[in-house]
Amino acid sequence: MSRAQTLYIEGDSIFHRLSGVSKILLFLTWTMITVMFLDIRVFLVMGIISTIMLYFAQIPSKTLKPLLWIMVVFNIINVIFILLITPQYGSELVGTNTKLINIGYAYINKETLFYVLTISLKYAVLMPITAIFIFTTHPSEFASSLNKIGIPYKIAYAVNIAFRYIPDVQREYRDILDAQQARGLAFHKGEGSIGEILRNYTTIFVPLVSSSIKRIETVSNAMELRSFGKKRKRTWYSYEKLKGVDFAFIAGCIIVFAMAIYLKNNIITGFYYPL
Repeated sequence: MSRAQTLYIEGDSIFHRLSGVSKILLFLTWTMITVMFLDIRVFLVMGIISTIMLYFAQIPSKTLKPLLWIMVVFNIINVIFILLITPQYGSELVGTNTKLINIGYAYINKETLFYVLTISLKYAVLMPITAIFIFTTHPSEFASSLNKIGIPYKIAYAVNIAFRYIPDVQREYRDILDAQQARGLAFHKGEGSIGEILRNYTTIFVPLVSSSIKRIETVSNAMELRSFGKKRKRTWYSYEKLKGVDFAFIAGCIIVFAMAIYLKNNIITGFYYPL
C-alpha cells in the first residue's frame, strides 16, 4: 500500500527523523502528565511547548483543521454537559460558591466556570502531540515500534492495518455520500427535516459497514494464506534502530516525567483556583 493511502505525511522534520519508539514514549509521557494534573498553569506551559513542537513538525495546516475542529466540538459538548449536569462542581473542589448564572434549577458559579476552562485546556494540549504522532509516524514503523517495546506482533500488526485503512474508509464514505446525494437524498440543513436527514445517513453507514467487513475478510484471508502468526517472532521491513537523537529524546522524556511526579507529590497536589 502506498504512503498516500495512510495518514502519514512525508517530511524531514526532527519528528520525522525520530524512531517510532521515541514518539510512542513522547505520546505516552505527555498523556500521563496531562492526566496527572488539574492545574491551568501546567496546561498553559504544556500548550506553549506542544505548539512549538507542532510548528517544528512541519505538518500542513489544512491537515490539522479536522483534528482542531474535533477538539473544539468535543470541548464544547463537554462544557455544556458539565455546566448543565454539575453546575456547582467547582465549589466541591475549592470550598467556595460564587453564584453567576441562574439556569432555573441551580446556579452556575465562578468556580465551575474556571474548572471547565481548566478541563478544556487539559484536553486541548493533547491535540498537538496527537497530531505529531499520527502524521509523522508511518503505520509500519509504528507497528514495529510497538513490537519493539514488548507488544505482541499480532496486536501491533492489527494496529498497523487499522491506521492504514482509515483513509480508505474516509474515501469510501465520501463516495457513498456523493452517490446518495446524486439520487436526491437530503443530508444537509434545509434539504429536509431532521428525522429525514438522520434516516438518510443510515443509507451511508449500512453499506460502509458492509464494505468494511468485506475488506476485513479479504485481508484476513490474505494473511492466512501467507501463514501470518505461525511463528512466535517476525522481522520488520520498516524498523529503524535507535540513534543518538532518539536516546537523547527518550532521556528527556524520562527526566520530564520524573519532574512531573515530583511536582504532583510535593507542589501541585490538586485543583488550582486563584480567584
